[in-house]
Amino acid sequence: MKVAHVSIIMGSDSDLPVMSQAAEMLKYFGIPFEIMLISAHRTPEKLYSYAREVHKRGVKVVIAGAGGAAHLPGMVAALSPLPVIGVPVKAANSIDGWDSILSILQMPNGIPVATVALNGAKNAGILAAQIIAASDKMLQDKVIEFKNETANEITRKNEHLTKIGYENYGKDTL
Repeated sequence: MKVAHVSIIMGSDSDLPVMSQAAEMLKYFGIPFEIMLISAHRTPEKLYSYAREVHKRGVKVVIAGAGGAAHLPGMVAALSPLPVIGVPVKAANSIDGWDSILSILQMPNGIPVATVALNGAKNAGILAAQIIAASDKMLQDKVIEFKNETANEITRKNEHLTKIGYENYGKDTL
């Protein structure tokens, strides 16, 4: 069994449709990961134990998704020496996601959490790959290839716009 390099955690299984996007990006990059439920409010003892020990298992980055009050990423960041990427999740009881965004974004000095966009788990997976790639040349090459593919996709879409009659679309803004 491979050691997980990224740990994806979320406060509720209702967050899985969003957080699975991080898992898909990690699969794309070939990064071993684990995914589990840990609630800052419903399982605080489990959270404390997890956050204090996660680095000892070979994990390099934690991606923590949470909605509503969204304390999970910040609590992990307070207790763990690992980089934490927070994913604000627009929950059913959310204030259009702003409560989650601000709960994760407004961390006090000394407790950093890298925060991605609302429901931005895909970007969290990419950012985790980039963090690990800083010390892994083969993974860095995969990240570069991914970025090139992303740029090529825009080129292909521009070619499609030209084919369907929008050859001047956007040129006045360049």
